[in-house]
Amino acid sequence: MWFLAGTFGGRAERTCTVPPGTPIAFPLVNSMGEPEDCAEFMRTARGSAALDGTAVDPDRYPGTSVTFEGVPGNAVTSYGGSHSVTACGLWVQLPAAEPGRRTLTISGFSGDFAVAVDYVLLVPEDRTV
Repeated sequence: MWFLAGTFGGRAERTCTVPPGTPIAFPLVNSMGEPEDCAEFMRTARGSAALDGTAVDPDRYPGTSVTFEGVPGNAVTSYGGSHSVTACGLWVQLPAAEPGRRTLTISGFSGDFAVAVDYVLLVPEDRTV
């Protein structure tokens, strides 16, 4: 699975190379916190995505308990150690993209928080066959 990032709010344009034959996952909009934080976030969560101009449907994750390890100075918590939170959001999982240059547009919002990312995905041909 190849994970693509959203933003911490705002718009971004990115280009990346995705290994051939690798499924892709990304959030339209997501958050984490206490269960009641996710309930409020998901109440207004909306978003859309399109791969090469074709809309793709997101899956809705209203709240799942997760534990992750952070390193000091990381962008999510700023401090290291183990963190247990409730995670929620709108996510898309796609099968491996066809080789070539692909365009992916992602946008999402909840309340006054909004993200938008335009990706150029470069998928090389698999030459191992």
